[in-house]
Amino acid sequence: MAVKIRLSRHGKKNYAFFHIVVADSRAPRDGRFIEQIGTYNPNTNPATITLDSDRALVWLNYGAQPTDTCRRILSYKGVMLRKHLQGGVKKGALTQEQADAKFNAWMQEKEAKINAQKSQISAKKEADKKAAFEVETKFKETKAEAVAKKKAEEAQKAAEAAAAAAAENAEATAPEADAQPVENTEA
Repeated sequence: MAVKIRLSRHGKKNYAFFHIVVADSRAPRDGRFIEQIGTYNPNTNPATITLDSDRALVWLNYGAQPTDTCRRILSYKGVMLRKHLQGGVKKGALTQEQADAKFNAWMQEKEAKINAQKSQISAKKEADKKAAFEVETKFKETKAEAVAKKKAEEAQKAAEAAAAAAAENAEATAPEADAQPVENTEA
């Protein structure tokens, strides 16, 4: 029986979420499995991986073959390095303490890289948010200027219309005032 470490798809359409499982290679992708050893969520940035690395190492030592994606995930989490170092310990090339020291140094370096990437992503988000706010503020200012200009033009047109109406009224009443009453000379 060929045993594989592979991904089992879950989640919504266009929003996949994977379980990392140990399964018989003949079983369907999302079907029967022997053991679930972790989860993988590629929808977050950086991707969220939870893995029981001890169980994964046990299954690798039993001869389970990881798929390409699972091999990358196991390498990312350090399981493949631990397997390699354990092989060195079995052959007598290094002691268990040396292997543990190498693995811990690698993990600290990896954690530093991950934290730097997370801080870079959060800084980029903040910069994008600030730039979007500035663009929005600039747009609001130009919109306010356009509205103020339009109101000023409307007020000017209204004032001109009122002046024209007043002038018409003045012209209409002016000839009546200029006309002098006719005196009656018959008497």
